[in-house]
Amino acid sequence: QVQLAESGGGLLQRGGSLRLSCVASGRTFSSYGMGWFRQALGKERVFVAGIVGSGGGPYYADSAKGRFTMSRDNAKNAVYLQMNSLKPEDTAVYYCHSPGADWGQGTQVTVSS
Repeated sequence: QVQLAESGGGLLQRGGSLRLSCVASGRTFSSYGMGWFRQALGKERVFVAGIVGSGGGPYYADSAKGRFTMSRDNAKNAVYLQMNSLKPEDTAVYYCHSPGADWGQGTQVTVSS
């Protein structure tokens, strides 16, 4: 069974930066696409960034373009999300996901004004 574990969230002020990490276990990592999603309190979970298993991407939601950078390290079975110039509207629980995997616990990012 594929498991994903996110980490790296925190509380910070507007304009700050964070790097989120997601480590996968349970299958060959490099063959599958990976994505980052976020869910703000009371709202639906939405796409943030993704990398296709064949190596395409990364692709970003409009809200992330120019500020967030997604990368992957197949040797470590990990993907990362570097987030810069954070805004209060980026406050959410961030999840990584891959086809066939269960959703993890996510990591909370809170940006104060």
